Amino acid sequence: MQLKELSTIEKINKIREDFPIFSQQINGKPLAYLDNAATTQKPIQVLDQINRYYKKFNANPHRGAYTLSIKATNFYNMARKNIKRFINAKHTEEIIFTRGATEALNLIAYSYGMNFINEGDEIVLSIAEHHSNLVPWQQIALAKKAKLIYLYTDENGQISKDEINKKITNKTKLVAIAQVSNVLGTVFPVEHIIKKAHKHNAVVVLDMAQSIPHIKADVQELDVDFAVFSGHKMLAPMGIGVLYGKKDLLIKMPPFLFGGDMIDIVKEQSTTFAPLPQKFEAGTQNVGGAIGLSAAIDYLENIGYDNIYKIEKELTSYALNKLSQNPNISIFGSKNGDDRTGVISFTVKDVHPHDVSTILDADGIAIRSGHHCAHPLMTHCKTNATCRASLYFYNTFEEIDRLAESLLTVRKWLGFDKR
Repeated sequence: MQLKELSTIEKINKIREDFPIFSQQINGKPLAYLDNAATTQKPIQVLDQINRYYKKFNANPHRGAYTLSIKATNFYNMARKNIKRFINAKHTEEIIFTRGATEALNLIAYSYGMNFINEGDEIVLSIAEHHSNLVPWQQIALAKKAKLIYLYTDENGQISKDEINKKITNKTKLVAIAQVSNVLGTVFPVEHIIKKAHKHNAVVVLDMAQSIPHIKADVQELDVDFAVFSGHKMLAPMGIGVLYGKKDLLIKMPPFLFGGDMIDIVKEQSTTFAPLPQKFEAGTQNVGGAIGLSAAIDYLENIGYDNIYKIEKELTSYALNKLSQNPNISIFGSKNGDDRTGVISFTVKDVHPHDVSTILDADGIAIRSGHHCAHPLMTHCKTNATCRASLYFYNTFEEIDRLAESLLTVRKWLGFDKR
């Protein structure tokens, strides 16, 4: 797709032609989908590749010596190689397919954490972690008698270098952190965190679920030990995700799931396991999902991360400015569109977020409401729940205008601001 010479609005309009879902109406209004931090919509290029696989090549990979099975295996392997290239992993076998970031984080926690975290060790997390990157480490800490240490965000939703330097010490054995907060949109200083952790011989688990749809990833440049992401947040189908791990770490970790395709030899009283990556991929794999993820990567690279960044920066700055003009709206995190992604959490005075979301839905506007799987962060921010509008490069300035206009009516719907 040639976007270089187009204006931002022209780029967005051109991109939206690839997304069939935007042709429909919700409650008689054009769909304004602003819940991209939860899941993204799918371009026709991705849908076509998935459909093509299931119509022409569907078979169980690694299981048969017949043509369809061989082709399914080849497609699956090609997807792995494409992801390896995409995140610049050193080895293809460092790419493990999972059902999503949640399963990938649990795999690391139970395979690495249960075997290499010991009594008295410290596990460092940010207070902004999604429950998927917090609850597993709680369980590991309980089982291994380790201690959880939290990095706290400041009033701008950022983690200071002083906080990082103070909390990551010689007692730290593992740091688990999201590159981007799913509530605040903050881009955390993970480069500094990784370097600091490695100085203390700690391993780092990086949750890229909210960052990789917006920020190009290079795991070798970051020198991160583990990284995870979900396909459905970056234009791919649900049910497919990726765990990246440095090869030397993955080799010494035991399997997380047991069953078909992850074994070498099974005897009555013992089993030996297959090499990487099969060791961590028990059972029938989601070949269609892997193909969809590979197609989504191709689509994102065709759009170009430079274009994605520029479009989203303009949209985010515009949205922050529009919402800030409403005196009844309180925005959480940074008000500067330059140091965050397009995840904007806010509250409306006197109105519960669920009511806000329901009223906006009547205008065809989809936002998120609730605690966003981040209870500790909600407590830290002194709130029970927020509204969350999250932007992607296919959103429009007009949709932001509609959001701002609809929010002006929320309090009137509930009997406030009757004048």
